[in-house]
Amino acid sequence: MSRLVVVSNRVPLPQPGQPQAGGLAVALSDALSRRGGLWFGWSGEVSEQPDSRPSIRHHEGIDYATLSLSREDYDDFYLGYSNAVIWPVFHFNLGAMDYQRRYSHAYTRVNARFADCLAPLIEPDDTLWIHDYHLMPLARELRERGLRNRIGFFLHIPFPDYDVLRAMPGHRALLEDLCRFDLLGFQTANDRHAFEESATRAIGALVRASGQLRHRNRDLRTGVYPVGVDVAALADLSAQTLTTPAVQRLLDGLGERDLMIGVDRLDYSKGLEQRFRAFEALFDDYPHRRGHTVLMQIASPSRGDIAEYADLRQRLEGLSGHINGVYGDLDWAPLHYLNRTFERGAIMGLYRAARVGVVTPLRDGMNLVAKEFIASQDPDNPGVLVLSDLAGSAAELSDAIRVNPYDTDAIAAGLNRALAMPRPERRRRHERMMAVLHHNDIGAWERRFLDDLGGGHD
Repeated sequence: MSRLVVVSNRVPLPQPGQPQAGGLAVALSDALSRRGGLWFGWSGEVSEQPDSRPSIRHHEGIDYATLSLSREDYDDFYLGYSNAVIWPVFHFNLGAMDYQRRYSHAYTRVNARFADCLAPLIEPDDTLWIHDYHLMPLARELRERGLRNRIGFFLHIPFPDYDVLRAMPGHRALLEDLCRFDLLGFQTANDRHAFEESATRAIGALVRASGQLRHRNRDLRTGVYPVGVDVAALADLSAQTLTTPAVQRLLDGLGERDLMIGVDRLDYSKGLEQRFRAFEALFDDYPHRRGHTVLMQIASPSRGDIAEYADLRQRLEGLSGHINGVYGDLDWAPLHYLNRTFERGAIMGLYRAARVGVVTPLRDGMNLVAKEFIASQDPDNPGVLVLSDLAGSAAELSDAIRVNPYDTDAIAAGLNRALAMPRPERRRRHERMMAVLHHNDIGAWERRFLDDLGGGHD
C-alpha cells in the first residue's frame, strides 16, 4: 500500500495527553496511521527568519513536517490573498474582497516554498491529499519539480458561480492550477457544477462526462464528498458532558426556559447579524416567547487582524446590548453572546441541552455544527435544527427547518416553529437525519475520496 501524504495550510500538531481537536483531524490522523504517512504544512508560527527546511516530529506512526511563515508571508499570503481575496469571493461576498497585487505574489511565493520543502520528502509511490483554498497552486508547483504521483485536492469551502469568480483577479490562473490535480473533491454537487462551468468558460476545459474533464491533454476527475462527523463519538461525548458542573449551572439558571444555541467562528459568512435580528423579530412577532427563551451564541475569535472581522465584532456587541436592553428583565437576559472559545466537550453538552440549534450562515461549504448538533441530541427527546438553505449541509439534512438566512422574519418563524414542534415529529425528523449522518460519516468521507483517488484502502 502506498504511503499517504496529507498537506494542509495548518498542521494540528499532537499534544501529549490531549485528544486531537475536531473530527477532521482525527479522521486524517487515522488514515495516516493505517498507511504510514506524512502530514505537511504551516506550524502556525510566525518568525523573522522562516525555516529553510521543515521541522519533523514523529508521533504514533505519523511524521509531522512543519514550516513557519515570515511576517510578510503571514500578512500577504494568509491574511491577504487567502482570507481577504479567496475567502470572500468563494463565499459570494465581493464587497469584502480586498485585492492587492502583492497578495497574489505572496500566494504564489508561499506555495512555491511549500513545494520546494515538500518535494524532497515525497517517495515515488506516495499518494498526496492536499486540502483547501490556501494551496490550490501546489499540484502545479510539485509537477514542475518532477513529481508524477497521484495528487488529490479537497475544497472545504464553497465554489462560487462563474459570474462571481471572474470578479477575482487571478481566477484563470487558479482554475489552471486546479486542473493539475488528478481528483478534485467538493462538498456539494452545486460546488462541483460551479467549478466545471468556470473551467469550461474561462480556460476551455472540456467536460467529457459527469465528473470527468480534460484540459491541456490531461484528464481530471471531480467528485462530491460531503464531510461528515464521528456520530457515535459525539453522541457519547454529549451524554457525558451534559452532567458536568458547567452545563448543569447553565441549566439551573435557565429553569423552565427554552435554550437555543448557535456556535460559530466570528465571521461575516456565518450570518450572525441577521441571526441576532431574527431573534429580535421572534419577540416582536411571537410575544409569548418573551421571558421564556434564551439564545446562547458562542462566536470564537477569528482573523482579528482583518478590519472586516473587527468591525463585525463591534456590531454584534452593539446588537447584543440592544436586544438585552429592550427585551430583557431583572431575571432574564434573552441573548447570551460569548466571544470566546470553549472546550469541545462543553459545547457538545450544550448542544444536547438545547431545544433548538441555530445554524444560519449566509454561505458555507458544509457547516459541521449542524451535523454535530444532530449527533449530540437525546434520540428520545431531541432538539430541532434550524438550518440555512445556503449551508452545504442543507443538501443532506432535509428534515431540518430550512430558512433563507437573509430573511430575518422567516428565521423568526422557523425558530417559533422549532420551539412549538411536538415530540413525535422531533423524533421522526431526528431519526431520519441520523441515518444520513451514519451513511456519510467522517470515515466514509475519507474512504470514498482516497478510493477514488486510487490510493487504495485497507
